[in-house]
Amino acid sequence: MKPPPGEFELIERLCAGLRLSRRTLVGPGDDCAVIRRPRGAQLFTIDSMVEGVHFKLAWGTPQQLGYRALAVNLSDVAAMGGVPTACVVNLAVRPGLTAAFFDRLYAGLNDAAVHAKVDVVGGNITTADQLAITIALLGDVGQATLGRDRARPGDEIFVTGTVGDAAAGLRILDGKLAARGAARKFLTNRFLEPAARLAAGQKLAKLRPVPAAIDISDGLCQDLGHILERSGVGAEIDADTIPLSLAYQAALGDNQELALNGGEDYELLFCLKRGYSEATLARYLGVAVRRIGRILPSEHGLTLRDRAGISHPLAPAAGWNHLRARGGRGK
Repeated sequence: MKPPPGEFELIERLCAGLRLSRRTLVGPGDDCAVIRRPRGAQLFTIDSMVEGVHFKLAWGTPQQLGYRALAVNLSDVAAMGGVPTACVVNLAVRPGLTAAFFDRLYAGLNDAAVHAKVDVVGGNITTADQLAITIALLGDVGQATLGRDRARPGDEIFVTGTVGDAAAGLRILDGKLAARGAARKFLTNRFLEPAARLAAGQKLAKLRPVPAAIDISDGLCQDLGHILERSGVGAEIDADTIPLSLAYQAALGDNQELALNGGEDYELLFCLKRGYSEATLARYLGVAVRRIGRILPSEHGLTLRDRAGISHPLAPAAGWNHLRARGGRGK
């Protein structure tokens, strides 16, 4: 019997039959849709968090859960360089949850909305066997949108912040990694309360030529692989340049597996023509920036140059895939 398709294969299969009108400027395949309006264009994205797949209630507070539910959507808008404006929320409610729980969940969601200047304009509530939070978010486009199809050979690859922290935090919460004190708190908070890089994305969209960009949700290698596929290019990453936090190093030493494939960091990965220094970009974007590699012609695929200067092939699909995962995201 033929095995079921993976997440991305199913997305491609379902989207192949869609017919889009001229008002849709960018349809399925990027972090947000882009919809034409009488004046300008609009972003539209949706994401779900399901109990037992994306979270367990024991991992954090209801406020953190509500905050995170909107933050992951905001990160999609950040990856397009957009300005989030309004959202609707669908709650699938299971038995055993109190009104006080949802008061706290919405308090966290509202904190994220106020911080990002987003209106929560409506929603829906239904019953289910598992708690699920689905948010559809609208955003405005500025002069241009970031996209996954703009990388060119010779471009340099950059990433904001540090990577691997959220994946390490998830494993700590799930009892699969030991960490103490400040390192434990930092790593778990990176998973429970991710920061969408909205201001950085908006500033990147003002550069010319407009860079390729994506947010790191499924893993650095897998998300970079999406850029390579859409742009028809290859890439090389330098192991020495992967930005690791002190907390990550305290918990994992120099093991880069989670930094390359863990996901959930919601940092921005972007590609720019040569000439930009890390310091200049950090000042401009308002967040730490690290150059991690370069874009190459497509025949090179995706490779990692190790500390000895030897290049090794990498699998872009090594990150998270909903329909190939079993037993929850942390498994």
